[in-house]
Amino acid sequence: MSGILIIKHGSLGDIAQISGAIQDIKENHKSDKIFVLTTSPYEKLFNKCPYIDEVYIDQRLPRWNLFYLYKLKKKISKLNLTKIFDLQNSSRTSFYKTFLFNSVEWSSTETTLPVEMNKKDFDNDAVLDRFDFQLKESNINTKHTLKPNFSWASENIDEIKKKYNLEKYILLFPFCSPNLPHKKWPYFNDLIKIVNNKFPNIKIVVAPGPKEIEESNLINALTILKNNNALSITELSGLISEAKFVVSNDTGPAHMTAHLGVRGVALFGYHTTPKKVSIETDLFKSISRNNLNDLSAQEVFSEISKELSLI
Repeated sequence: MSGILIIKHGSLGDIAQISGAIQDIKENHKSDKIFVLTTSPYEKLFNKCPYIDEVYIDQRLPRWNLFYLYKLKKKISKLNLTKIFDLQNSSRTSFYKTFLFNSVEWSSTETTLPVEMNKKDFDNDAVLDRFDFQLKESNINTKHTLKPNFSWASENIDEIKKKYNLEKYILLFPFCSPNLPHKKWPYFNDLIKIVNNKFPNIKIVVAPGPKEIEESNLINALTILKNNNALSITELSGLISEAKFVVSNDTGPAHMTAHLGVRGVALFGYHTTPKKVSIETDLFKSISRNNLNDLSAQEVFSEISKELSLI
């Protein structure tokens, strides 16, 4: 049996996005074993994926660490690979292609780039369109790439729902990386106040990541934890799946929501566009302002009030 390797180091939102691509690769290589090379935070998540047979971890040590690179090459070389799908498309994976796995057929943006287009221009296209083009150019019949289904990542959360008495709830993600403050909408508490006044029967919750628990105390909503720790990725996926509506900054959980088929809205500033990151679906929409400080809580509520009235 031959092997197919998919490289995807992260991040969480990116992994949700490539769920359809992984499914298409598997369905086009049903008689092959599908491996993934990822990073340790996503090992358990990929182990749950029905389209992946085995998970391998890349520690991403410095490139001058020749001993590590030799071990990685030796480990991957044992997989009897016939093709590698680089879905990370980074400078690191390009280095791997040239110096570690140059004897294996390689699919990436670099190897499938349209001849009339440079990579900088190609990268301005919608991310799912880019993956779809890459796979088609690699002889993959794509049925799911443009419409990823991340539902395989969800874990049963009945115990969590029972503990917090969750029935009808909307989920907020007011957090973002400290390095990306321009992606953070500042009026979540104002929105919560409006929703509580208009729809007092709807519970409002937040689910912070490990580094966001302290910040969650500043949000006037119920904080969902497990044993005083952040939920795992699969528990978070389950919580999102059962939410009636989600309001989020442009973060990983927003992309999870979009590809879990849950209703919601993501708030975008000047950093990118919803089209470029392929986040909008039939159920998940977006609101954009060049400066998120100029987007009021009342404007957001006006956009989502009809949806909330149906809960």
